[in-house]
Amino acid sequence: MSISAETLRKLGQFDTPTICNVIELFDVRSRTAGYMDHTIKAAFPEMPPMVGFACTAAFRSSAPPAKGDAYGSMEQQVELFANLGGPAVVVFQDIDSPPVAATFGEVMCSTYKGFGSTGLITSGGGRDLLQVQAIGYPVFTGSTICSHGYCHILHVGMPVHVGGLPVSTGDLLHGDANGVTNIPLEIAADIADITQEFVDAEKIVLDYVNGSGSKTAASLGAARKEYSAVVAKLTERIRTRR
Repeated sequence: MSISAETLRKLGQFDTPTICNVIELFDVRSRTAGYMDHTIKAAFPEMPPMVGFACTAAFRSSAPPAKGDAYGSMEQQVELFANLGGPAVVVFQDIDSPPVAATFGEVMCSTYKGFGSTGLITSGGGRDLLQVQAIGYPVFTGSTICSHGYCHILHVGMPVHVGGLPVSTGDLLHGDANGVTNIPLEIAADIADITQEFVDAEKIVLDYVNGSGSKTAASLGAARKEYSAVVAKLTERIRTRR
């Protein structure tokens, strides 16, 4: 399914929790599915949201690659970028448990960014964090490890499992300081179009609680009721349109 550059731009204007909230309105999946768990954290939480299409790979560093076996490569990865329909988010599943060495460093991240990637996620570790931060490349990782060990890519483009989330090449991912979520492709354009309305609805309560006027439980209830009514109308419009 094709996703326009304008849709990706709009999605990048909102934080990941807000995107998760709006996905819930569509009732297309369980509210406890579709996002990565606490093991995957933003290395640079100050960076803006990352939006892009997964390019998956498996990784191992605990032992040298066996002679004669077939392995993936960075060259194969960057070749796949052109088939994604948008910027790549490199997603690694580290097969070692626990991770032995860093999945990424400055050279890898610089290469991926140079080929248009918008970020990287790994269930393993990372290194060269200051250098990667300096090039403005978002990375999400489970740990920091100073050595690359016997690093090698096992395969490229096959489904992986990272942070409790199954990820396939081509999945649309959104991540920021709060974590990473999958955005169902079939509703991505709708989410991009209506999320500002949801943000505006939240402002009803936020403007009330942050305002300088006197506050009572009754007036808080009224603000929350107004917010709920706006969200209910938005949800009904979504369901009717779909």
